[in-house]
Amino acid sequence: MKVSVTDNSREYAAALQTAAQRGLEAVGLAAERYAKKETPVDTGRLRNSMSHAVKGNAAYIGSNVEYCLPVELGSRTNTAHHMLQMAAQNHSDEYKQLIKSSMQNA
Repeated sequence: MKVSVTDNSREYAAALQTAAQRGLEAVGLAAERYAKKETPVDTGRLRNSMSHAVKGNAAYIGSNVEYCLPVELGSRTNTAHHMLQMAAQNHSDEYKQLIKSSMQNA
């Protein structure tokens, strides 16, 4: 009887990494959607500037509009809206499920 062993660990690791990136992309898109939903609208510029990026093993949401931080954190004259914070914190169970589902489908 002949026994053959094949090492598929590299392919397996690559598939897991791809699945993790796909899951993080799904989390980024969902978080961006929630941030846009919570963003106050005057002209729509801030809401339309919300975006996400996946770098390494993390998904980031934010905006390149100069007044995003004062809207997020508030200022002397305006109350804080915390749209980015709420998008990140209030949906963590959904984000975990998106990652889990992506990894299970790897």
